[in-house]
Amino acid sequence: MSTDISRRQLFRGALALGGVVAVGGSLVACSTTETGGPGAEGGGGLLERAKQQGLRIAIGNEPPYTELSPDGTVTGVEPDVVRAVCERMGISKVEGIVSGYDAMIPGLKANRWDTIAAGLFMKESRCREVAYASPVIVSTESFGVRPGNPKDVLTIADVKERQDLRVGVVPGGFEQGILETAGIPAAQIVNVTDARGGADALNADRIDAFLLPTLSLRELDGVEVTDPIPDAPKTGSSAAFRPEDQDFLDAYNVELEKFKAEPAFAEILEKWGFDPTVVAGVTTEELCAVDG
Repeated sequence: MSTDISRRQLFRGALALGGVVAVGGSLVACSTTETGGPGAEGGGGLLERAKQQGLRIAIGNEPPYTELSPDGTVTGVEPDVVRAVCERMGISKVEGIVSGYDAMIPGLKANRWDTIAAGLFMKESRCREVAYASPVIVSTESFGVRPGNPKDVLTIADVKERQDLRVGVVPGGFEQGILETAGIPAAQIVNVTDARGGADALNADRIDAFLLPTLSLRELDGVEVTDPIPDAPKTGSSAAFRPEDQDFLDAYNVELEKFKAEPAFAEILEKWGFDPTVVAGVTTEELCAVDG
C-alpha cells in the first residue's frame, strides 16, 4: 500500500469518527479530542504564542479552498493567503488540521485550533459566533448533476417546487443553510461526507443534485456543473477567529489589507481559479448580513 493511499484512508477514518487530522510538515496524527497547544489558556496573547509555536488552522481538504498534498503540505487559496499574511506578522509556522465543517466553530471555541481557513462562508449565524477577517474570496453556488442534467435542476426554487428531488450537502456547510433557509423539507436534503462523496452519491443515483460552490464542483471528474444558481446567495469567506482574539485579528487585518493591494495576492487567487477583482470593496459586514 502506498503512503498516499494510507494517508487518505487515515483522513477519512478520522473524520468518520468525528475526529481531526493534524498535519505539520510530514507528520500526521489523528485523535477524537485535542487540548492544549498555542490556543490554550496561558502563555500570553495569540500573536506572541503564534510567533513562538506557530498558528494552527482548521481546513476542510476541499479544493480549491483548501488542499492537503500527498506529502502533508497544506495549501489551497485560504491557507496560502493565511501563510503569506502570517509571514508578514513574523509567524513562520502554519499547521493545518483537517476537520468536518460542522466541527470547525466548536473546535475553535474549544481551542483545538487558532483560526479557521477553510472556505467557511460568512453568514449571520456564524458571524455571531466568530470574528472574520477582511474578505479574501467571493463565491457563487452551483449544482453538480449527472451529464445532461436529466432532472433539469437549475434553481433553489426548482428544489422547493419538486419534492421528489434529492439534493446532497456537506453537513454544517453553507449549502445546508441555503436549503434550510429556503424551507426545503429535511427529507429532500441528503448528507454526504465531502465533495468526492457527493459525486459518488450522484453517480450512484442516491441524489439528483449536489449543492456546492461552483469552483469546488469544477474540481470533480464526471460531474456536470450548472451555471451559478441565480436564487442562491452570493457569499465569501476569510479566516475566522475567536472574538477574544480581537487584538490578533486587528493586526492580521492590517497586514491582509496591505497584501491584498500587492500582485502576490492576485496570483494566489488566480492560481486557484478565483477572480481577485470581485473582492474589491466587499466588506465583512456585508457578507455577515447573509441569512442563515
